Amino acid sequence: MTSSRMPALFLGHGSPMNVLEDNVYTRTWRHLGETLPRPKAIVVISAHWFTHGTGVTAMEAPKTIHDFGGFPQALYDTHYPAPGSPALAQQLVELLAPVPVALDKEAWGFDHGSWGVLIKMYPDADIPMVQLSIDSTKPAAWHLETGKKLAALRDEGIMLVASGNVVHNLRTARWHGENTPYPWATSFNDYVKENLTWQGPAEEHPLVNYLAHDGGSLSNPTAEHFLPLLYILGAWDGQEPITTPVDGIEMGSLSMLSVQVG
Repeated sequence: MTSSRMPALFLGHGSPMNVLEDNVYTRTWRHLGETLPRPKAIVVISAHWFTHGTGVTAMEAPKTIHDFGGFPQALYDTHYPAPGSPALAQQLVELLAPVPVALDKEAWGFDHGSWGVLIKMYPDADIPMVQLSIDSTKPAAWHLETGKKLAALRDEGIMLVASGNVVHNLRTARWHGENTPYPWATSFNDYVKENLTWQGPAEEHPLVNYLAHDGGSLSNPTAEHFLPLLYILGAWDGQEPITTPVDGIEMGSLSMLSVQVG
Protein backbone atom coordinates (compact mmCIF):
# COMPACT_ATOMS: atom_id res chain seq x y z
CA MET A 1 0.00 0.00 0.00
CA THR A 2 1.41 3.37 -0.95
CA SER A 3 1.49 6.10 1.64
CA SER A 4 -1.56 7.77 0.11
CA ARG A 5 -3.59 4.71 -0.89
CA MET A 6 -6.45 4.06 1.48
CA PRO A 7 -7.31 0.55 2.61
CA ALA A 8 -10.67 -0.95 1.67
CA LEU A 9 -12.74 -2.68 4.34
CA PHE A 10 -15.58 -5.15 4.55
CA LEU A 11 -17.02 -5.17 8.06
CA GLY A 12 -19.42 -7.83 9.32
CA HIS A 13 -21.85 -5.55 11.13
CA GLY A 14 -24.16 -8.00 12.92
CA SER A 15 -26.81 -6.81 15.34
CA PRO A 16 -27.65 -3.11 15.70
CA MET A 17 -26.88 -3.63 19.39
CA ASN A 18 -23.20 -3.46 18.53
CA VAL A 19 -23.71 0.31 18.48
CA LEU A 20 -24.26 0.24 22.25
CA GLU A 21 -22.05 -2.71 23.16
CA ASP A 22 -18.35 -3.15 23.74
CA ASN A 23 -17.14 -6.49 22.39
CA VAL A 24 -14.38 -8.04 20.30
CA TYR A 25 -16.00 -6.79 17.08
CA THR A 26 -16.62 -3.22 18.13
CA ARG A 27 -13.13 -3.01 19.65
CA THR A 28 -11.69 -4.17 16.33
CA TRP A 29 -13.62 -1.48 14.43
CA ARG A 30 -12.41 1.12 16.91
CA HIS A 31 -8.83 -0.09 16.53
CA LEU A 32 -9.07 0.17 12.74
CA GLY A 33 -10.21 3.76 13.03
CA GLU A 34 -7.34 4.57 15.38
CA THR A 35 -4.57 2.88 13.40
CA LEU A 36 -5.42 3.16 9.69
CA PRO A 37 -4.54 6.28 7.68
CA ARG A 38 -7.23 8.87 8.17
CA PRO A 39 -9.34 9.20 5.00
CA LYS A 40 -10.39 12.52 3.58
CA ALA A 41 -13.78 10.97 2.79
CA ILE A 42 -15.57 7.61 2.93
CA VAL A 43 -17.71 5.75 0.42
CA VAL A 44 -19.81 3.24 2.32
CA ILE A 45 -21.76 0.34 0.82
CA SER A 46 -24.33 -1.20 3.15
CA ALA A 47 -26.45 -4.32 2.85
CA HIS A 48 -29.38 -2.22 4.02
CA TRP A 49 -29.67 -0.02 0.95
CA PHE A 50 -30.69 -2.66 -1.60
CA THR A 51 -32.31 -0.95 -4.55
CA HIS A 52 -33.48 -1.26 -8.14
CA GLY A 53 -30.73 0.63 -9.90
CA THR A 54 -27.82 2.42 -8.27
CA GLY A 55 -28.13 5.47 -6.06
CA VAL A 56 -25.80 7.60 -3.97
CA THR A 57 -26.56 9.96 -1.10
CA ALA A 58 -26.01 13.48 -2.36
CA MET A 59 -27.19 15.69 0.48
CA GLU A 60 -25.09 17.97 2.68
CA ALA A 61 -26.35 16.49 5.94
CA PRO A 62 -27.61 12.89 5.58
CA LYS A 63 -30.02 11.72 8.26
CA THR A 64 -29.33 8.80 10.60
CA ILE A 65 -31.73 5.98 9.71
CA HIS A 66 -32.88 3.64 12.48
CA ASP A 67 -33.93 0.79 10.20
CA PHE A 68 -34.75 -1.78 12.87
CA GLY A 69 -37.38 -2.43 15.50
CA GLY A 70 -37.73 -3.73 19.03
CA PHE A 71 -34.46 -2.42 20.44
CA PRO A 72 -33.72 -0.26 23.49
CA GLN A 73 -34.61 3.43 23.24
CA ALA A 74 -30.93 4.35 23.64
CA LEU A 75 -30.30 2.95 20.17
CA TYR A 76 -32.95 5.17 18.59
CA ASP A 77 -31.55 8.14 20.47
CA THR A 78 -28.12 7.60 18.90
CA HIS A 79 -27.33 9.64 15.80
CA TYR A 80 -24.32 9.86 13.51
CA PRO A 81 -24.20 13.36 12.05
CA ALA A 82 -21.32 12.86 9.62
CA PRO A 83 -21.36 15.42 6.80
CA GLY A 84 -22.37 14.35 3.33
CA SER A 85 -20.44 15.24 0.19
CA PRO A 86 -22.45 16.20 -2.88
CA ALA A 87 -19.16 16.65 -4.73
CA LEU A 88 -18.07 13.08 -4.01
CA ALA A 89 -21.53 11.85 -4.98
CA GLN A 90 -21.15 13.59 -8.35
CA GLN A 91 -17.68 12.07 -8.71
CA LEU A 92 -19.23 8.61 -8.29
CA VAL A 93 -21.76 9.40 -11.01
CA GLU A 94 -18.89 10.13 -13.38
CA LEU A 95 -16.69 7.26 -12.19
CA LEU A 96 -19.37 4.60 -12.64
CA ALA A 97 -20.62 5.84 -16.03
CA PRO A 98 -22.18 4.58 -18.23
CA VAL A 99 -24.04 2.94 -15.32
CA PRO A 100 -26.72 5.47 -14.34
CA VAL A 101 -26.34 6.58 -10.72
CA ALA A 102 -29.22 8.51 -9.15
CA LEU A 103 -28.31 11.42 -6.89
CA ASP A 104 -30.46 10.95 -3.79
CA LYS A 105 -30.90 14.33 -2.16
CA GLU A 106 -33.58 13.51 0.41
CA ALA A 107 -34.90 9.93 0.60
CA TRP A 108 -32.08 7.95 2.22
CA GLY A 109 -29.19 8.76 4.55
CA PHE A 110 -26.96 6.53 6.65
CA ASP A 111 -28.60 3.24 7.66
CA HIS A 112 -27.42 1.10 10.54
CA GLY A 113 -25.24 -1.02 8.26
CA SER A 114 -23.13 2.07 7.64
CA TRP A 115 -23.32 4.31 10.69
CA GLY A 116 -23.48 1.32 13.05
CA VAL A 117 -19.87 0.43 12.26
CA LEU A 118 -18.51 3.88 11.47
CA ILE A 119 -19.67 5.25 14.82
CA LYS A 120 -17.08 2.93 16.35
CA MET A 121 -14.33 3.69 13.81
CA TYR A 122 -14.82 7.45 13.74
CA PRO A 123 -16.97 8.41 16.73
CA ASP A 124 -16.51 12.13 16.11
CA ALA A 125 -18.53 11.81 12.87
CA ASP A 126 -16.28 14.39 11.24
CA ILE A 127 -15.30 12.63 7.99
CA PRO A 128 -17.45 13.37 4.91
CA MET A 129 -19.37 10.30 3.76
CA VAL A 130 -21.58 9.15 0.95
CA GLN A 131 -23.48 5.88 0.80
CA LEU A 132 -23.71 3.92 -2.44
CA SER A 133 -26.66 1.59 -2.92
CA ILE A 134 -26.50 -2.03 -4.07
CA ASP A 135 -28.39 -2.71 -7.30
CA SER A 136 -30.49 -5.79 -6.59
CA THR A 137 -31.08 -6.42 -10.29
CA LYS A 138 -27.43 -7.11 -11.15
CA PRO A 139 -25.56 -10.44 -11.01
CA ALA A 140 -22.79 -10.98 -8.48
CA ALA A 141 -19.98 -10.48 -11.04
CA TRP A 142 -21.30 -6.97 -11.74
CA HIS A 143 -20.74 -5.97 -8.11
CA LEU A 144 -17.16 -7.25 -8.24
CA GLU A 145 -16.55 -5.25 -11.41
CA THR A 146 -18.05 -2.14 -9.81
CA GLY A 147 -15.54 -2.53 -7.00
CA LYS A 148 -12.78 -2.40 -9.61
CA LYS A 149 -14.09 0.98 -10.76
CA LEU A 150 -14.26 2.26 -7.19
CA ALA A 151 -10.63 1.28 -6.55
CA ALA A 152 -9.43 4.52 -8.17
CA LEU A 153 -10.87 6.47 -5.25
CA ARG A 154 -8.41 4.80 -2.87
CA ASP A 155 -5.55 6.68 -4.51
CA GLU A 156 -7.33 9.96 -3.75
CA GLY A 157 -7.42 9.38 -0.01
CA ILE A 158 -10.97 8.01 -0.03
CA MET A 159 -11.72 4.91 2.02
CA LEU A 160 -14.13 2.23 0.85
CA VAL A 161 -16.12 0.63 3.66
CA ALA A 162 -18.59 -2.14 2.81
CA SER A 163 -20.85 -3.58 5.47
CA GLY A 164 -22.81 -6.83 5.56
CA ASN A 165 -22.38 -10.40 6.81
CA VAL A 166 -21.05 -13.28 4.70
CA VAL A 167 -23.29 -15.67 6.64
CA HIS A 168 -26.68 -14.10 7.38
CA ASN A 169 -29.59 -16.42 8.04
CA LEU A 170 -31.86 -14.99 10.72
CA ARG A 171 -34.47 -17.71 10.18
CA THR A 172 -32.08 -20.26 11.66
CA ALA A 173 -30.51 -17.93 14.24
CA ARG A 174 -30.21 -19.19 17.80
CA TRP A 175 -31.56 -16.17 19.60
CA HIS A 176 -31.25 -17.47 23.16
CA GLY A 177 -28.63 -19.62 24.80
CA GLU A 178 -26.94 -22.02 22.39
CA ASN A 179 -24.46 -20.09 20.23
CA THR A 180 -22.60 -22.95 18.51
CA PRO A 181 -22.23 -22.24 14.78
CA TYR A 182 -24.07 -24.52 12.40
CA PRO A 183 -21.61 -26.73 10.47
CA TRP A 184 -22.81 -25.27 7.17
CA ALA A 185 -22.20 -21.74 8.47
CA THR A 186 -18.65 -22.58 9.55
CA SER A 187 -17.98 -24.35 6.26
CA PHE A 188 -19.16 -21.41 4.18
CA ASN A 189 -17.34 -18.86 6.34
CA ASP A 190 -14.14 -20.86 5.85
CA TYR A 191 -14.81 -21.05 2.11
CA VAL A 192 -15.01 -17.28 1.95
CA LYS A 193 -11.69 -16.89 3.77
CA GLU A 194 -10.00 -19.48 1.56
CA ASN A 195 -11.00 -17.61 -1.61
CA LEU A 196 -10.34 -13.98 -0.70
CA THR A 197 -7.15 -13.88 -2.77
CA TRP A 198 -8.44 -15.85 -5.77
CA GLN A 199 -7.47 -14.28 -9.08
CA GLY A 200 -9.06 -14.79 -12.48
CA PRO A 201 -12.06 -13.69 -14.56
CA ALA A 202 -14.84 -12.12 -12.47
CA GLU A 203 -17.49 -14.55 -13.68
CA GLU A 204 -15.35 -17.50 -12.53
CA HIS A 205 -14.55 -16.15 -9.06
CA PRO A 206 -15.58 -18.69 -6.39
CA LEU A 207 -17.12 -15.90 -4.33
CA VAL A 208 -19.07 -14.60 -7.30
CA ASN A 209 -20.39 -18.15 -7.58
CA TYR A 210 -20.95 -18.45 -3.84
CA LEU A 211 -24.32 -20.17 -4.23
CA ALA A 212 -22.53 -23.14 -5.79
CA HIS A 213 -21.08 -23.94 -2.36
CA ASP A 214 -23.07 -26.52 -0.38
CA GLY A 215 -23.69 -23.98 2.37
CA GLY A 216 -24.11 -20.97 0.10
CA SER A 217 -27.88 -20.75 -0.06
CA LEU A 218 -28.35 -21.55 3.64
CA SER A 219 -25.73 -18.99 4.57
CA ASN A 220 -27.30 -16.38 2.30
CA PRO A 221 -31.00 -17.00 1.64
CA THR A 222 -30.94 -13.47 0.20
CA ALA A 223 -27.96 -11.74 -1.42
CA GLU A 224 -27.82 -8.29 0.12
CA HIS A 225 -25.55 -9.06 3.09
CA PHE A 226 -23.03 -11.01 1.01
CA LEU A 227 -22.66 -8.72 -2.00
CA PRO A 228 -20.88 -5.84 -0.19
CA LEU A 229 -17.81 -8.08 0.18
CA LEU A 230 -17.49 -8.26 -3.61
CA TYR A 231 -17.00 -4.49 -3.89
CA ILE A 232 -14.00 -4.71 -1.58
CA LEU A 233 -12.50 -7.70 -3.36
CA GLY A 234 -12.99 -5.86 -6.65
CA ALA A 235 -10.98 -2.95 -5.26
CA TRP A 236 -7.97 -5.23 -4.64
CA ASP A 237 -5.00 -4.78 -6.98
CA GLY A 238 -3.98 -8.44 -6.81
CA GLN A 239 -0.80 -7.72 -4.87
CA GLU A 240 -1.78 -5.96 -1.65
CA PRO A 241 -2.17 -8.01 1.50
CA ILE A 242 -5.67 -9.16 2.37
CA THR A 243 -6.22 -9.75 6.07
CA THR A 244 -9.13 -10.60 8.37
CA PRO A 245 -9.08 -8.22 11.35
CA VAL A 246 -11.76 -10.18 13.21
CA ASP A 247 -13.82 -13.31 12.71
CA GLY A 248 -16.58 -15.18 14.52
CA ILE A 249 -20.06 -16.58 14.09
CA GLU A 250 -22.81 -15.39 16.41
CA MET A 251 -26.22 -16.95 17.08
CA GLY A 252 -25.19 -19.98 15.00
CA SER A 253 -25.70 -18.33 11.63
CA LEU A 254 -24.40 -14.76 11.62
CA SER A 255 -20.78 -14.31 10.50
CA MET A 256 -18.90 -11.33 11.90
CA LEU A 257 -15.93 -11.81 9.57
CA SER A 258 -14.20 -8.58 8.54
CA VAL A 259 -11.82 -8.27 5.59
CA GLN A 260 -9.15 -5.63 4.99
CA VAL A 261 -7.54 -4.95 1.61
CA GLY A 262 -4.28 -3.03 1.89
